[in-house]
Amino acid sequence: MEFQFRKASTYELEIALTMLKEAAKKLQTNNINQWEYWLNPPQEKIDWIEEGFHNHEFYFITQSDTILGMFRLLDEDHLYWGVQNEKAKYIHSLVIKEAFTGLQLGKRVIEKLGQLAIQENTFLLRLDCNAENQKLCTYYEKQGFTKVREKQMPLSLNNLYEKRLECILS
Repeated sequence: MEFQFRKASTYELEIALTMLKEAAKKLQTNNINQWEYWLNPPQEKIDWIEEGFHNHEFYFITQSDTILGMFRLLDEDHLYWGVQNEKAKYIHSLVIKEAFTGLQLGKRVIEKLGQLAIQENTFLLRLDCNAENQKLCTYYEKQGFTKVREKQMPLSLNNLYEKRLECILS
């Protein structure tokens, strides 16, 4: 399955909120304690999404006109990581719509983000995950991410992961 990344427009904020809510419902159905706050998001989470849309940091994963998923991509992440010396790309809110799960789309999105980062001379991908969601933590570790520390946030304890990217010269 081929896909593209398309920058989200500010008028598409509701699409992102709906996707996060659907993902939260699915996680809750599977007894996974993650993203429950998206079922009825507190103002700080609404502000976080609005900021990302305002800064043009949200992308939709698309095939033709169909939205398969989304993510937020940042060049800095002071909230979770603080000030860092080494340049990195920070992935947040990676969601694949339920209809497209099981196609290794998440893995392929992460790989493509790594390729794009290398093109920008950035050799680190970073992300976070709710520490209680062992299945997702294991998934990221299988994708080559290494846990570097934990970060207590107001709504969860998160594991911080990074993946060193290698420049392949052709």
